[in-house]
Amino acid sequence: MNYYEFKEQLNDFLVFSITDIRKVESTFYRRRLNEWQDKGYIKKLRRGYYMFADTQLNEESLFLIANKLYTPSYVSFEMALSYYGLIPEGVYSVTSATSKKTIKFKTPVGEFSYRNLKPQLLFGYSLQLVGKQKYKLAEIEKAVLDYLYLNPASTRKADLLEWRFEASEFLAKADITKFNRYVQVFQSPSLARRAKLFMNFMKQQK
Repeated sequence: MNYYEFKEQLNDFLVFSITDIRKVESTFYRRRLNEWQDKGYIKKLRRGYYMFADTQLNEESLFLIANKLYTPSYVSFEMALSYYGLIPEGVYSVTSATSKKTIKFKTPVGEFSYRNLKPQLLFGYSLQLVGKQKYKLAEIEKAVLDYLYLNPASTRKADLLEWRFEASEFLAKADITKFNRYVQVFQSPSLARRAKLFMNFMKQQK
């Protein structure tokens, strides 16, 4: 298989792995990837994961890359909050939740960071379509709770003010019944307290 045949076979994959390649050609010679990387045809994102160098990137394609590089995972925390317009600052790293160990990858297309949650807390995300592939993105309620859960100091008034959280945007977009239901799933009294403080602050800022 030459490069052009290879690209035609995998063109629908924004990110492809060695496993994906072997499904197309079981006898694929892995050294070709190094050759094509040296020629600038493909980019290595992390060991075993690649993308075509001419792929056009946007926010959603980066979310899909984040999902593919480290599984199981879904985009959450600061990146999801920025995506929903809840925090004014841009976010440097694509942040995700995972049931695996906390880790960070620096790649040619950006930085991807993953924070550990218990396996039973990997819920509250939706599937979004980009091209012919889907990525997982935390729902607005879950993105907030994930952040509060792993940032114990985040509900101090000074921190909330510094956060510059868009209260009106959150109250307009979020399902408060769902938010409260998700709080219960965490089974964490400390998170329940932080969630209550957060909601009180949001209502005051509206």
